[in-house]
Amino acid sequence: MSFYQKSSTLSRRFRLVQASFLQEDGLAFAKVLPEEQIDKAFADAHADFAREEGAVYTPAVTLWAFLSQVLFKEEQRSCMAAVSRVLVLLVALGRKPCLKNTGAYCRARGKLPGPVIRTLATDVAKGCEQAVPSEWLWHGRHVHLVDGTTVSMPDTDANQDEYPQNVAQKPGLGFPIVRLAVLLSLATAMVQDMALGPYAGKETGETALFRELLDGVDPQSIIVADRYYCSYFLIAMAMLGRRDFVVRLHQCRKTDFTTAERLGEGDYLVTWIRPHRPKWMDHATYEQIPETMTLRLIEIQVHEPGFRVESLTVVTTLTDPVQYPREDIADLYRRRWLVELDIRAIKKTLGMDVLRCQSPAMVRTEMWVCLLAYNLIRKAMLEAACEAGVSPRELSFATAMQTIAASWMTLICADQALLSTLIVAQLASLAEQTVGDRPNRVEPRAVKRRWKPIALLTKPRKEAREALLRGTAA
Repeated sequence: MSFYQKSSTLSRRFRLVQASFLQEDGLAFAKVLPEEQIDKAFADAHADFAREEGAVYTPAVTLWAFLSQVLFKEEQRSCMAAVSRVLVLLVALGRKPCLKNTGAYCRARGKLPGPVIRTLATDVAKGCEQAVPSEWLWHGRHVHLVDGTTVSMPDTDANQDEYPQNVAQKPGLGFPIVRLAVLLSLATAMVQDMALGPYAGKETGETALFRELLDGVDPQSIIVADRYYCSYFLIAMAMLGRRDFVVRLHQCRKTDFTTAERLGEGDYLVTWIRPHRPKWMDHATYEQIPETMTLRLIEIQVHEPGFRVESLTVVTTLTDPVQYPREDIADLYRRRWLVELDIRAIKKTLGMDVLRCQSPAMVRTEMWVCLLAYNLIRKAMLEAACEAGVSPRELSFATAMQTIAASWMTLICADQALLSTLIVAQLASLAEQTVGDRPNRVEPRAVKRRWKPIALLTKPRKEAREALLRGTAA
């Protein structure tokens, strides 16, 4: 029986989304985010629009089209290109082709509930995290990487009101900016959760956003972060939830090693004393924070030439030197750099660094659609890694994205036999393309290609346009 039968009902089925991301029954992670779960999430949010006979932009088709915009670049990322893909989908389903007007599609996108998209993105990440083989874990434990970043969006009044541009820029010359704190898995590279807020203002920093995510981190997990997160209160709050922390020592915190307990060479136990209550913390929470904490400090020497630092100190709550040897913790912190590569994949490879939507609500929905696409691509990588018996960290995200995009329009025309064959072939080809293992790679932060010089806009575009019409210099 054909997978995509010529039936009007199939355009309502979310299996369309799953198959497009190379998901099929019988695969290792097939039970993570099944079609019934997606259906229920939309039904619970009462997002069951376009129920009339002949409706085009059902929730399933709209989500499928929105996700396709993430996979493609440049002109193929436009709403018009998405509508063109929907037209092909309808013809493949034996339906009448839709009009090439983007208005109906954009209105349907606006009906997609952002919280539901967020739930789907985080559910697929958490489901895969619980299903990973034990050999992908660190000492049998789940590790989460945290870091912050920013993205920009179109310069509309609504976006500027909610996510103002950098205060150092003149009005009309900057773009609205949103700050993100992202929690990713070391094992799967999936986004476990994300918090966002304005780029500046009270309680908008990375650590404030990270506190919103902390309760969602499972007990017995390990959090790895850079030294910006080296805070007594962050570490204490993590420990209260039975979570461990591995973080680089902040440059402003001085340690007297003469009073520390020596566990070995460059390995110490130290006691930190609770600071005064910060303004953001209420009295009840402050009373729960322990007055002292015993932490482990590990000095790490970096011998590889070309690295920016020659030594660093890591702070951790993993105080048992037998269960967690010094070398293992040093290696774990070194793998923190993977979060930088994962965020680069999200922002550059997927193109989330510059958003396209015109309103704050749609900007948030767009970000979660991007992260849902990212996690579904990573899920396909997990399937390929399991089949090939390798770590998913050895596979190329860019190749996986290209592989899924290459078969995006082919899968909608495939019967069940062809669909299964194509998915197996695509997953096998994905596993063949591994990334180079270059842990000590050193490259200058510079590019050789010279771009064409273009003058920078030094006044609002409207004023510059009026100056050109008057015949004066812009």
